[in-house]
Parts: sequence; C-alpha cells; structure tokens
Amino acid sequence: MKIIYSETHKLHAPLHEFTKHGMTPYSESPARADKILFELQKSDFADIISPRQYSLDSIRAVHDLEYLHYLENIYAAWIAQGGPETGVIPDTFAVRTMGKRPEKLFNQTGYYCFDAQTPIVQKTYEAALSSAYCALTGAEMLLEGEAAVYALCRPPGHHAGRDVYGGYCYLNNAAIAATVFTIVNQSSYLSKEAKVAILDIDYHHGNGTQDIFYDSNRVLFVSIHANPNRAYPFFSGFADEYGVGAGYGFNHNFPLEAPVDEGQYLKVLDQAIELIQKFSPGFLVVSLGFDTFRDDPLGDFDLSLESFSHIGEQIAQMRLPTLLVQEGGYNLQQLGECVVNMLSAFERR
Repeated sequence: MKIIYSETHKLHAPLHEFTKHGMTPYSESPARADKILFELQKSDFADIISPRQYSLDSIRAVHDLEYLHYLENIYAAWIAQGGPETGVIPDTFAVRTMGKRPEKLFNQTGYYCFDAQTPIVQKTYEAALSSAYCALTGAEMLLEGEAAVYALCRPPGHHAGRDVYGGYCYLNNAAIAATVFTIVNQSSYLSKEAKVAILDIDYHHGNGTQDIFYDSNRVLFVSIHANPNRAYPFFSGFADEYGVGAGYGFNHNFPLEAPVDEGQYLKVLDQAIELIQKFSPGFLVVSLGFDTFRDDPLGDFDLSLESFSHIGEQIAQMRLPTLLVQEGGYNLQQLGECVVNMLSAFERR
C-alpha cells in the first residue's frame, strides 16, 4: 500500500490549546504523525511518497474563497494588531443571532472558528494545504488504479466545514479528496461523475464533512461516533440528521454511548457497510480516527489494538477503491500500532 506523507506537517506546532481544563499542551502535536510514520516503517510499509502539488481549484471546490483568504492571512493580521505569537485563538464567537461577518480580518477569528482548541500559527495554512495535497494525491492514485492508499494527513480535517474550522481541523481533507471523484472530467481517468461514500470512524462526529455534503446526493456520508450529547462537537452528529434537499437520505449518523466494546462496534459497522453497499459507490473515503482506542486520552470507547484489524477487515471486504485519510488518535504510545493493524487488514484482502 502506498503511504502519502509530507514533512510539512511539522510547521504546524501550536504549544497550547484552551479546553475545559484551562490552557493545556496541544494534543494534536507533530509527534502524532512521527509516531505513525515510525511504526509504518518498522512494519515494512516502505512505499512512502511525498504528495503531488496542486492548484487551489480542488480546495475551492469545497471551501469558501473568503474563508481560505482568512486562513492564509489571519496570523499576520493577528501579529500586526498585537496578538501573541503563540497563535490565533478567538475570544468572541458568532453564535445564532450574532452571525454577521466583520469587515476587518483581525475581528473575523470568532466568525470562522468555533472553538478555542484550534490555534493558527505562522505556518498553519501551509501545513493544512500540504495535508490536503496528501489526500488529493491518494485520490488521484485511486483514479490511476490503486486499490487502497493511506494519506497520513496532519493536521486532520473532518471538523472543518465549508467556511468554519475547529477540532484541530482547517481544511477538510476527506471532503476535498471525495470531491475529486464527483466532478465531471476532473481527470482524464473519468468520463462521467462517480458516486463516492465517506465512512467516518473517528471517535468524534465529522461535523465538517456533514456540513459540506448535507445537500448532496452524489456523496453518501456515514459516521460512527460518540453521542454528541456528551462528546465534542456537541451540536452535530445526531441520529435524526439525514440531509436536506437533494441530499436527504444521504447522511447517516450512528451516535454511540460508552462503553463501546468491539462486538458492539462491529455490529454498528455492519449497518454502516450495508448503507454504503446499497448506495453502490465507485470509491470509498474513510476518515480514519483512532481515538476510539480504549486508552485514548480524548475518548472513552473500549476498542483494543486487535479491534482495528477486525474493523479494517470488514471495511476491506467491500472491495472498493479506498482512500484512508488520517483524522484523530492521541495515544502517542500506541497510535502507530493502531494504524499498522488497520492498514495490514487492507494488505491482506
């Protein structure tokens, strides 16, 4: 299996985030990708390649142009206005009745960001673009005939919506990759539109991906995650969210209550797979989170290292061209092993 990875992720290294525990060390650290890469190399996943370079067209197909301008320029504006070099963190948010976008860039922080856990530092935009290019490269490789590709994306993406960011996510890597498959003549390898399914198995609901495709019938979004009544992102991911307009019936959420063991999880995964097979997509994108691991500091599910082998086997049995996109997972000691077990299942199919 080809692994897409870029050292550029290391440019995004905030020191802190603000949580319910106060100012804490940043959980989504460069060490996450380093640990994954180390375990992959140790396990003979040697086909590790750098992402290709792209224009912004594929990014703009998913994200609002003014939002991209904000991501690229807010750090400089923040510093110019006397903000701390440690990163852009909003202190006022545009909620419900307060939704008008301010004219000055410096004042837009709480308009585009929905939490205080996702700082923007000097090279965040560059790292986020490189992460998206990893996913785009993987998508192109599927179009070129690869059966499965793993995009080691950092920063992750599934919480980023069309024009909002949060949850450590700035650009929605999975959505950007999926859109490549749905654009007519996007590539010489496609002569017509293809349907694509996105399966999100991160502990947290992929609210950004849902937001982007909520009115689409070309992309099926299925998410298995912790009940948002008790887990981030709190305001999205409920079972009665089915989509709107043409997209109604193409969004399916499976919110779960803790503790969730392997047997329970695999039963729900079977239901998700049944929905995907009924949709009959040409491609599958998996938002791959490992914060469902029993010892993850940000989750409370009860999946073991071996569970990820079994999850991978069930997904691989669909035999769809599959792009695996890295999302969450914060247990640095065993994150790499989780990834290896998942990918090994695809190698065996």
